Amino acid sequence: MSETVILRRDGRIGHITLNRSSVLNALSGEMIDRIASALADWSDDPSVEVMIIDAHGERAFCAGGDITDMYRAARGGDFDFGRRYWRQEYRLNATIHESRKPIVSFMHGFVMGGGVGLGCHATLRIVDESCLVAMPECAIGLVPDVGGSWLLAQAPGASGEFAALTGFRMNAADAIYCGFADGYIPQSSWDDVRQAIANGADVAHIRARFQTPPAGQLPPAQAAIDACFCAPSAAEALEQARGNAQLEALQTSKLSARHSPLSMACAFRLVGMQRGATTI
Repeated sequence: MSETVILRRDGRIGHITLNRSSVLNALSGEMIDRIASALADWSDDPSVEVMIIDAHGERAFCAGGDITDMYRAARGGDFDFGRRYWRQEYRLNATIHESRKPIVSFMHGFVMGGGVGLGCHATLRIVDESCLVAMPECAIGLVPDVGGSWLLAQAPGASGEFAALTGFRMNAADAIYCGFADGYIPQSSWDDVRQAIANGADVAHIRARFQTPPAGQLPPAQAAIDACFCAPSAAEALEQARGNAQLEALQTSKLSARHSPLSMACAFRLVGMQRGATTI
């Protein structure tokens, strides 16, 4: 069986590649442990100057945590499995966020839940034309986590509450607008960028390669989002959004109708509580 995470050194680079494309690179506990161990080793290795996180497969950088084993364990009465998994995952996300050395993430396709935690707390976050970023936890009775609620709280206006309640899939422009990514580079140029990093390019040099992404959907809808989602509660926000032409064009009612009301209520409050926080 192939490795689920490929770890390798390339000169000054410590390179992490997710390699579980058959399940959209969903993060297992074993993958989290291996990534955390590599980051710890490279952090203390003076010959490693920068780290890269990317993924194999056409469809996803990482579509989230692998909850299949968690579900099976819980059905069997082992509720500590989930606690252990999320403890591992949250510590890894904090390690990425607090890294003393630059970490560059290359995100394509689905970037959701645990994928946001892995890629969107890096030092430099690159997205491409296929990227779709979302925090869809309310659809399965959970709430945005892995530092995702903190990221949502930093988004313009009430777009964080909107994205949390709907699980809206942000394209590259929307992800940059909401603070989940730093810049857009077409995937056809990614090999050149990685080679430039290997040759000594710093973060500023990579930023100079950013291009203008295809237009997003959120900036034109910001006024409507703020008018509805600055409400005191999730229920009131969704009620006010119902019938708003701009928000219905974003499928607000259709998306939220599938989600857990309790999860949405909790997510709404979580985002509001973290607004203005300076750290996760």
